[in-house]
Amino acid sequence: MTAVLLSLYACLALALSNAAPVHHDVMIKDAPEDHSHPKGEDPPDAKPDRCKGIEFDAITPDEKGNTFFFKGDHLWKGFSGPAELSNSIFKELDDYHHLGHVDAAFRMHHQDDLNVHDHIYFFLDDKIFSYYNYTLEQGYPVEIQQEFPGVPSHLDAAVECPKGECITDSVLFFKGNEIYSFDIKTKSVKKKVWAHLPNCTSAFRWLEHYYCFHGYNFTRFHPVSGDVTGTYPKDARNYFMRCGEGFGHGGGARKQRCSEVKLNAITIDDKGRSYAFQDAMYMRLDTHRDGSHHFPISRLWKEISVVVDAVFNYGDNMYIIQGDQVYIYKSAAHYTLIEGYPKPLKEELGIDGPVDAAFLCPNQHIVNVIQGQKMYDIDLAATPRAVKMERPIPFPEIDAGFCDADGVKKQFRQMT
Repeated sequence: MTAVLLSLYACLALALSNAAPVHHDVMIKDAPEDHSHPKGEDPPDAKPDRCKGIEFDAITPDEKGNTFFFKGDHLWKGFSGPAELSNSIFKELDDYHHLGHVDAAFRMHHQDDLNVHDHIYFFLDDKIFSYYNYTLEQGYPVEIQQEFPGVPSHLDAAVECPKGECITDSVLFFKGNEIYSFDIKTKSVKKKVWAHLPNCTSAFRWLEHYYCFHGYNFTRFHPVSGDVTGTYPKDARNYFMRCGEGFGHGGGARKQRCSEVKLNAITIDDKGRSYAFQDAMYMRLDTHRDGSHHFPISRLWKEISVVVDAVFNYGDNMYIIQGDQVYIYKSAAHYTLIEGYPKPLKEELGIDGPVDAAFLCPNQHIVNVIQGQKMYDIDLAATPRAVKMERPIPFPEIDAGFCDADGVKKQFRQMT
């Protein structure tokens, strides 16, 4: 296997802004102050300003990962920049609605039917519009009941929910505190009442998390139970748009330089989701079209609250190593710690901790564990597990490594 340095890859992936989700939009300078209308009032033809606090009518990404925020007859494309008229991009909406507002919108997830997968669906009163590449699909608009039987008209919000995050490929429709879970394949509907959740005027799925927007705030919820975990609501202007001074949850943190980027661990799970771990944070590397962002490790792996030493995947399990302990999680949509863990690393892999890095190549059962300038091969298919081979490596202080079809990649500290 060819050894490839990971430093550049890590730099591109992890040198992130700590403000809004990273889409490479151009920041727009504030326009000169306009004194032609009374102070505190917008001129009649003024564009809405989402940084003043707006309750969005709908939010949806397109097939390329651009996120659209809708309010009245205007929309914003991305997380920064001014509003523009909705019919400048989706012109047919005006033909049927005369610059009213979009009630709800979502991006379809249904890989079994490529005729609809990644299409954007807009809901206006009792009609549906289906777009792909900003072009209205032939035959649309149609009645909501024709496409989604059992789903009411005049919706408040909608969001896709792929299988694994929901039980089946589904769409969640919101009307008041009533939620209609629509099974895309069977076209069946289950009605739920989530009285504890605010009435959502828009909903958004981003990086496998679900957000209910209400007023200028948002609340994150579980797509199956509706449960809310954490301190909510939160101000959307601190997270989902760039509003300049006074907003943002990054505490004024700056981007890291490439020379400062240091990974603690990196892995790819059985579903192709790749994760990089840096200090007490993680980020997804395979979701570039939906932006990139740091999250606390404890958000997905609740039992992990500090820096991890190494991570690797074997089958549908993720192994997280901290010190002389190993945690094993089922790699479902919401990682669950297997009962009885953590266990001593010596008991699980036959090696004493701590370790510097670990990686497993695709379709293999030998995990390579690195300690200092030694690498140990451990057969995961053997019982009991023990070191099968020990060999020296020429790299000092390796921080992280993983293996894919192109070979082994690693990051190491440069000695100064």
